[in-house]
Amino acid sequence: MPAQDHIVFIVDDDRRIGEALSELLSSFDMHAVTFGSAAEYMAYPKPDVAACLVLDVELPDINGLDLQSQIAQGNHPQIVFITGHGDIPSSVRAIKAGAIDFLTKPFKEADLMRAIHAAIAQDRDARRKRAELTELRQRLSSLTPREREVLPLVVSGLLNKQAAAELGISEITIQVHRGQIMQKMGAGSLAELVRMAGMLEIPMTYSRRAQR
Repeated sequence: MPAQDHIVFIVDDDRRIGEALSELLSSFDMHAVTFGSAAEYMAYPKPDVAACLVLDVELPDINGLDLQSQIAQGNHPQIVFITGHGDIPSSVRAIKAGAIDFLTKPFKEADLMRAIHAAIAQDRDARRKRAELTELRQRLSSLTPREREVLPLVVSGLLNKQAAAELGISEITIQVHRGQIMQKMGAGSLAELVRMAGMLEIPMTYSRRAQR
C-alpha cells in the first residue's frame, strides 16, 4: 500500500503510544500522523486520500465515542478504537456506530494491522462511491425536464408505448428521449441505467404489470 495514497490518523493522549504506533506503521510502509487530542485531529487539514482513524477512547478533551458520534455525518475515515479500559457497553456502542474494531491495550500487532487495512479499504470504497455519485448527479443535471420525466418510466421497465401513454406523447418522441437519456447518462445498457437510477434514488413507481 503506497504511502502517498493513504493516511492513518492516530489520536491518543499518551505520546509514547502514538510514537510506537507511528513507528509500527512506518515499518509497514504506511503513513501516519499522530495527535494528542480530538481538537488537534479536527483542526488538521485532511488530505484527499483513503484514511483510517485509530482513536483512543479516553482523551483529555472529549470521549472518543462522543467524537465518533459528532463526526458520523461527515466524510470522516473509518475508525479503529483502542483503549486501556475497555468494557462491553463501550465496545457495543462503538461497533454499532460503525467502528471497524474495538481493541483493548495491549493488543496484538496483527489485530491492529488487520483492522487498519480493513478501515482503509472501506474508506477507499466509500470515496469511490461518493465520486461516482457526484459524477452521476452532474450527468442527471444535464437532462431536460422532459427527459427527467421519462427516466423513471424507462428504468421502471415500461415499454416505449406504455411510457408514451403515461406522458401523453408519441412513442417516437419517447424513443428519442430514451436515446438522449442513455447518451447523457453514459449508460451502455438498460441494466446500467437502472443501477445508476438506484444510486441516484430515483423512484421506480411504475411496472409493466401495473400497466396491464
